[in-house]
Amino acid sequence: MPSPASDEIRAAIARADGALRFDRFVDLALYGAGGFYSSGGGAGRRGDFITSPEVGPLFGAVIARWLDDTWRRLGSPDQFDLIEAGAGPGTLARSILAAAPQCSAAVRYTAVEVSDSQRERHPAGVASVASMPTEPIIGVVIANELLDNLPFRLFVMDGQWREAHVIEQRDGSFAEVLRDAPDVDELRLPLARSHGARVPVQQQAGEWARSALAGIEAGRLLVIDYASATSAGMAMRPWRDWLRTYRDHERGEHYLREPGSQDITTEVALDQLFVAVGEPDAVRSQSQFLQRWGIDALVEEGRTAWAEQAARPTVAAMTMRSRIREAEALCDPTGLGAFTVVEFAAN
Repeated sequence: MPSPASDEIRAAIARADGALRFDRFVDLALYGAGGFYSSGGGAGRRGDFITSPEVGPLFGAVIARWLDDTWRRLGSPDQFDLIEAGAGPGTLARSILAAAPQCSAAVRYTAVEVSDSQRERHPAGVASVASMPTEPIIGVVIANELLDNLPFRLFVMDGQWREAHVIEQRDGSFAEVLRDAPDVDELRLPLARSHGARVPVQQQAGEWARSALAGIEAGRLLVIDYASATSAGMAMRPWRDWLRTYRDHERGEHYLREPGSQDITTEVALDQLFVAVGEPDAVRSQSQFLQRWGIDALVEEGRTAWAEQAARPTVAAMTMRSRIREAEALCDPTGLGAFTVVEFAAN
């Protein structure tokens, strides 16, 4: 039976004279009626992939330290806005609130999530909304693994850079065709590569980050994602390395298969992001960022607490002990530790 996402994509293909631009396909597959996120897919141990907050509460405890630093830099205001974009089921919010940062009394936490089913799971103590606030922000905006999920255009080297579109075949399945793009010369695509090379054009990610930073009157934008230094580097790599799908904690099928049933992601091309937003204040690996903000001290605190209560362990002591395992996963250079953390300061 055709899925709701597939039906919506077929209708969009018909309206587009038989060929739908790739970013519009991704948008419907992820966020349309019956799309992956609209139908409740997402992060978590029971979802389709695990993000850093899902590893355990340690990640949120480190973010809380970064929040306190930003709050103090702003002069410890009585109201401190914390906007978490792409909040999923609210796991990071729970961890940050549980960490009880020094700025807690001033924090006005807003969790932004487009999925109705995910918003229903948000914790008490946060404002749960579907779109970014429009009032000026004095505080921070956090986007953890958001930009990789925003729809992106896809270009393929076919003598020249041509743009991927999606069509419906006679058997009802989807296939890819290439079309000339009228704005190709404006996109700063890499110089000619081998036939079949691919590169994403992440206009929505750049526009989102630029708008988020513009909305911050004073404070910081924090972006955490898996990223590549340049789109040129991505064009030289096998495209399956950076254009990925996920389902049930494993790599999924080809991105045109069963749209709506799996996540579709791409690495964030940092060169494109910086052209759109401007030069960042800091770029670190996730491992470096967590070490910068005290993960080692928190792990040592956990070891001490466990040693003191190991004979009669409590739930709290077990949680402290788990920091060792969590830190290993969060800082793993072959996994989450290799994510890129980018900080932008509002002017």
